Amino acid sequence: MIELKQVSKKYGDTIAVNKVSFKVEEGENLVLLGTSGCGKTTTLKMINRLIEPDGGQILINEADVLQQNPENLRRGIGYVMQNIGLFPHYTIEENISVVPKLLKWEKKKTADRIYDLLKKLHLPENILQLFPSQLSGGQQQRIGLARALVANPAILLMDEPFGALDNVTRSKIQEEFKELEELKRKTIVMVTHDVLEAFELADRICLMDRGEIKQIGTPKDLLFKPANDFARKFLDGQRLALEFKVIKISDLWPNLPNAANNDAKALNPAMTIWSVMEMLSSKGTTELSFVNKNDERKVVNFNELSKAFNEYKKHLQP
Repeated sequence: MIELKQVSKKYGDTIAVNKVSFKVEEGENLVLLGTSGCGKTTTLKMINRLIEPDGGQILINEADVLQQNPENLRRGIGYVMQNIGLFPHYTIEENISVVPKLLKWEKKKTADRIYDLLKKLHLPENILQLFPSQLSGGQQQRIGLARALVANPAILLMDEPFGALDNVTRSKIQEEFKELEELKRKTIVMVTHDVLEAFELADRICLMDRGEIKQIGTPKDLLFKPANDFARKFLDGQRLALEFKVIKISDLWPNLPNAANNDAKALNPAMTIWSVMEMLSSKGTTELSFVNKNDERKVVNFNELSKAFNEYKKHLQP
């Protein structure tokens, strides 16, 4: 759906983005990750021409964005930014309605869409006549997302969308983000400096440094098949936590003991080690059961999880 070919951007003598090329498939979430000033936000903003590239080509559905009217282009692309960017003197309803008004939607169509999004984003209807300053940070972020989604764009660009939130609110919204059916149908390019967030949300990660792509691949690719020293060292400080984020119970399946009983509450083995550890740490839970599509059942506690994880890691060693 999105393709960048040898895209570059200079500011004076500084090369911000240097011949960057990648494709984003329909329905994929590609996260741009890297060092501060590596060019990830510049790359993102060139997709919808908030920044004009100096060279290369950007295609959306095989159409060159530089051949399109910038305003029309942006109306078909949702955009969410770190500081949310809500208009302070507009009510929440007016903020969400900006793009539908530009598209000359009927009032009923706009209202129906807004109420639909409020429900999906777990927001009360009584906030529509409030102003942004009257909402919490988490509510403002959800409204920013609603405004980006209201016209149902096929593409969503997100620039540090959760960066201004506290850790608790951020974690909660990340969980909602992953589960929101509305977003599962979007093609998303997201910028973040948070490595854990990238591994939590990305289908693929584009790791950048000094305006260039150092590696692009799945979270597992970056962890277990680093392409160079930069990719290896970039993740070293959080490697164990990242492994817990990407390795699933299904990966450990052969190394886990069989369940002794036929527990009707057995869980899906697509859960990550991180999620399972959180469950085992809450409410005094000491053991969990899992069942796969073949109706094979396994049991997990901290001890068995640790042993199975270590066995799995042995097979990853070169």
